This record gives sequence, C-alpha cells and structure tokens, in this order.
Amino acid sequence: MTAPDAPITPDLPDNPTSPESADDADTFPRDYVERLRAESAEHRVRAKRADDLAAKLHAARVAATGRLADPADLPYAEDLLDDDAALTAALDDLIASKPHLASRIPRGDVDQGIRETPDAPKGWGSLFKQT
Repeated sequence: MTAPDAPITPDLPDNPTSPESADDADTFPRDYVERLRAESAEHRVRAKRADDLAAKLHAARVAATGRLADPADLPYAEDLLDDDAALTAALDDLIASKPHLASRIPRGDVDQGIRETPDAPKGWGSLFKQT
C-alpha cells in the first residue's frame, strides 16, 4: 500500500513583508487605508441619513393628503417623492384594494352638532307668537 501524497503548497518567501513578496505591489500605507475607510464610513452615514429623511418626507407627503388613516400603510417608494400624480395613483390603488385603510374622518356637513341660524326660533313660546 502506498502512502498518500503530501499536500501541495506554494513556495512562499520566508519573510512575507520582504520586497520579493507578490502582494507588495497591492499594499498601501496604513494611514492612507485608514483615511479611505473613514471617508467610506462617513459616506455610509450620510447615505443612511438621506434614506431616513426621504422616508420621513414620504410619510409626511402621504399624511398631508389625509386619505389614509395611517400614512405608514403606503410603503416607501422613492419614485413617489417627486411625482404627485404617481403618489395619487398609488393612494387610489391602495384604497381601492384595501378600503379599510382609508381615513375615517368625516368631511363636510354631516348634520350633527349645534347649529344656530339667525332665523331659528329661540324656544317653544316663540313658535306660537306672531310677529
């Protein structure tokens, strides 16, 4: 029975930081890499903040229409931020498919509450008086 072959390993230099290493051409100074990482982190924070503000703007625009009981019912879509017609169409589609999400605030005259008209009688006695 023969012994299994030894694994093949590439020939590496004894000192990986020596100029003979193959990775030396792709190595950058540490301070340069740290500045790039910090800059990238700053851009990620700004992008996250912009995304958060866009989502808040979307919710505010949906709430301003007054058509939904909860503005969060219409999912955020970036294309709805700049296009009023698209926002109206999205609200129409959502309310058509799920009418229970529509706002339930009564609008206009609902024949309730105290009403005073200048010609209204003030009491029972005034109904029987002739003037």
